[in-house]
Amino acid sequence: MTISMYQALIPVSIRTLNNLTNILEKGSAYAETKKIDPSVLINSRLSPDMFPLSKQVQTASDIVNRGAARLAGIEPPKFEDNETTFPQLIDRIQKTISHLNTFKPEQIDGSEERKITLQMRDNTLSFQGTPYLFYFVLPNLYFHVTTAYNILRHCGVELGKQDFLGQP
Repeated sequence: MTISMYQALIPVSIRTLNNLTNILEKGSAYAETKKIDPSVLINSRLSPDMFPLSKQVQTASDIVNRGAARLAGIEPPKFEDNETTFPQLIDRIQKTISHLNTFKPEQIDGSEERKITLQMRDNTLSFQGTPYLFYFVLPNLYFHVTTAYNILRHCGVELGKQDFLGQP
């Protein structure tokens, strides 16, 4: 049995980003109900050496935008990383979903062996398409969405496992 690279990336990423939107909406509602300045939540971190909520959302967006583009062999879109409010973060996610919806299966399927090279701060990472998708893109997406969830949960937002998983 073979797996479609498109099916493994695009619908999964869209679902996860939609769930992140719902999580952020609950965070926004919580701030409003509790009379908390939303920037307190948006700038919250789990640890001083970790990114704040805003950067977790931006990174989740970037990882799937870049991942899909690299697998399709095209230039990824660039976002400014200047979101400072819940509506701006949600809008960024919606732009990411819109971008993902532009891909057709034939653009990504067949990229299993495509060479992907990433320049990191201190080194260069090289992958073939399949390991890039399954060992880099998807784990990073889940890490940053989980961390965004955990930041808001830690701040008191009433979130549960179903918020992360979404509706079946």
